[in-house]
Amino acid sequence: MAKTRPGGVISKPKTGKRDLDTYTIRGTTKVVRVFLIMGCCHFGVFDFGLLLSFGFFVFSGVYVVGDCVLMRPSDTGRPSYVAKIEAIEADSRNNVKVRVRWYYRPEESLGGRRQFHGAKELFLSDHYDVQSAHTIEGKCIVHSFKNYTKLENVGAEDYYCRFEYKAATGGFTPDRVAVYCKCEMPYNPDDLMVQCEGCKDWYHPACVDMTIEEAKKLDHFMCSECASDDDVKRSQNGFSASSLADVVDACVFITYDGRREQAPEEMRVQLGGQ
Repeated sequence: MAKTRPGGVISKPKTGKRDLDTYTIRGTTKVVRVFLIMGCCHFGVFDFGLLLSFGFFVFSGVYVVGDCVLMRPSDTGRPSYVAKIEAIEADSRNNVKVRVRWYYRPEESLGGRRQFHGAKELFLSDHYDVQSAHTIEGKCIVHSFKNYTKLENVGAEDYYCRFEYKAATGGFTPDRVAVYCKCEMPYNPDDLMVQCEGCKDWYHPACVDMTIEEAKKLDHFMCSECASDDDVKRSQNGFSASSLADVVDACVFITYDGRREQAPEEMRVQLGGQ
């Protein structure tokens, strides 16, 4: 089959476990029970009193530093916010707060959503915040772009990220992305693409006068440029996928300000190793 591919001073604590009070998240039936590992905690003083920093808390599942979570927006008409937990804190009144690093959706960025942005695409921002643990709705998974494209089934909790975003300036890291097909657009994993067996480039079915249904039924695919007699003959005589370097040499990148550039040498090496 043709190959296809579907964002103060504190006294030293005693070693042991301290179970903070149980409480219910406002507006829900979820019960929160917070566990503090006293032998591992870090202490500090805030204006409102004693602050305890610790590694995890529990409500309808265990939440730890590093988890990606869905957080309830103030506007019920908006989708849930997505964030990464950077720290978990509780004050002397057992109010649990989480320090988070926000993920932005493309439409929340200065440049807005573009054609190549997938429905589940997120940008990891440099925007940090402190929120009540009450606002957490549940866990989610933010995959790397490469791992996301390998998923056989994408669930509601699955997202992916391929860019970091600077909220103040609207800048991205990396600030360029490879483009494919005749339309010279970056890869959107929501869109089916078919690979040419000659040049190894990827094409949208519509860009090569083909329906998605037809593309799924292909046993072999050659783009129009590779379909000449000489190229077909070369393919039949054993065109090797190891010639990826030739393809990468011709690879074009598009920057976020719309400029098209030849792939730099270091990026060609990186692409060749993927």
